[in-house]
Amino acid sequence: MAASEVYFMDARSDSPQTSLVAKMLTVFEAAGLHELIRPGDLVAIKIHCGEWNNTAYLRPVYPRALADRIKELGGRPFVCDTTTLTYQPYASRATELDLKLTAERNGFSSATLGCPFICADGFIGTADYRVEIPTGYLLKEAYIAQAIAAADVLICLTHFKGHPMGVIGGAIKNLGIGCQSKRGKHNVHLGGHPKYSVANSAIWHPENFRGKANTPDWQILEECCPYGLFKVEEDTIHWDRAKCTSCLGCIGVMGPRGLFEFPEENFAATDAAIADAALGAVLAVGREKCGFINLAIDISPRCDCVNFADMPIVPNLGVFASKDPVAIDKACLDKVRAAHGMPGSLAEDFEILEPGQKKFETISALVHGLSEETQINTGTLNGLGNRDYVLIEVEPQPLQRHVFPLDQRPTGRRFGEKFRKFSPFPYDRYEGQGFLREPEVDLEYVKTWHGNGGRQPVDKAEAEAPTAD
Repeated sequence: MAASEVYFMDARSDSPQTSLVAKMLTVFEAAGLHELIRPGDLVAIKIHCGEWNNTAYLRPVYPRALADRIKELGGRPFVCDTTTLTYQPYASRATELDLKLTAERNGFSSATLGCPFICADGFIGTADYRVEIPTGYLLKEAYIAQAIAAADVLICLTHFKGHPMGVIGGAIKNLGIGCQSKRGKHNVHLGGHPKYSVANSAIWHPENFRGKANTPDWQILEECCPYGLFKVEEDTIHWDRAKCTSCLGCIGVMGPRGLFEFPEENFAATDAAIADAALGAVLAVGREKCGFINLAIDISPRCDCVNFADMPIVPNLGVFASKDPVAIDKACLDKVRAAHGMPGSLAEDFEILEPGQKKFETISALVHGLSEETQINTGTLNGLGNRDYVLIEVEPQPLQRHVFPLDQRPTGRRFGEKFRKFSPFPYDRYEGQGFLREPEVDLEYVKTWHGNGGRQPVDKAEAEAPTAD
C-alpha cells in the first residue's frame, strides 16, 4: 500500500495567513477535503465540545471558520457531538439536554458557529444506524450516530491529545468513540463480551470495602451505576457483575478505593475496538466522503471528556489534514514523540522531557502496559487506513484569503468618509496635538524605579530628597 498523504503546517504565527485558523483552512484545501463537498451536501463537522469545566477543547472559532468555508462551497454544514456513556457519576454530556447545555456553556451554539449544533445520536443516545464491519479485528458491527450516518460528507475536526483508555485521542478516537451512539459506545467498551468486558475481566475486591461506618460517602458506591448493580450493606458490598454493561460509571469510584483492579488486556481490547468502530463510521458515510483535520495544540494528558484540563505535556505542534485517519494520527503521534516535554507538566513529573520518548504511554494511559499505537495498528490491519505516511508541509495562502471577510476594503476606503464626519482625533485642540499631556518625561526613571516605601513619588525631586534619620 502506498504511503498516505498528510498535510501539515506548524503552530507558529506571525501574520493573518499564518494564524491557526488560517492554517486549518489552508491544510483543508491542500489535502483536497474541499473537493469532497458538492452543492447541497449535508456536511457533518464532528467535534468534541468538551466536558463541563474542561478548557482544553478546540475553541468554537475553528468549526465556525470551517462551516463558513463549507457554505462557500455550497454545502449545508452542521456541527455535532454525541451523548456519552456515564463514564463518571457526574456526567455532563450523557443526554442531549445535558450535552447541548454543556456545549453552549463552552461556546458552541448556532450563533457562534453560523450553523446548527446538534446532538447526533438523539435525546438518550439510541438514534443510530447499524453497520457491519466484515474486516473488523474485534468488532463485527458498529452503531453510528444517526445524523452522522445520514450526512453526505463527514469532516472530523479533532483536538489531538492524550486519553486514559485510548492512550491517544485523535481522528480514530473521534470516529471510534465520538461518532458512535450510546449503544455503539457500549459495543466499543465491550459490554457483554465473554472475555474483555468489565464484567468478565475486572478483578473484584469487596474485601477492601471498609464498611458503611468507615465510608462516609458510601452512597456513591451504589449511585455511580445507572443500572443499579451495586448494593452496599453494613460491612460488605455486592456487585451483580453478570449484568454489567461496561458503561464505566464506576471506574473513577471503585478503582481508587481498591474495589476494582483493571487488567491491561481489557483496555487494550477497547483500543482495538475503537479502531474497528472508526471503520464502521467511515463505512456508514462512505470512504470517499470523509476527511480529517487534527489540531495538535493544547496537548493535554487527558481527554476533553474529563471535567478538568491539566497543562499541555508538549508545546503546540501544528495543524494536520488528510483523507486517512490512521496516517494523520500517526503523524501527530510522531510529532509529539519528537517534541521536548513541557517544563512544569506531567512530562517533567515523569522525567520524559527529552525528545524521542513515548510520552502518552507513560503519562496518559490509565493502566500500565497500554500502547500508543494499538489504535493505529488495528486501523491498519482492518483496512481503515495506513500507518505509513508522507508529511507534506504546506505554504501559507495569500494574505487576502484571510483578511476580515465581511469588508475587505482597505481601512482608508472603509473609514475615510466616516472619520471626516465623526473624527476620533480632536485636531482642533492644543494646536493640533489633540490631548493634554506632558511634553516630555524621564522614561528611564520609570523603567528602573523600585518604589519609595510603598508610596509613589510625586516627582523625581521628591523621591531623591534626603530623609531625616
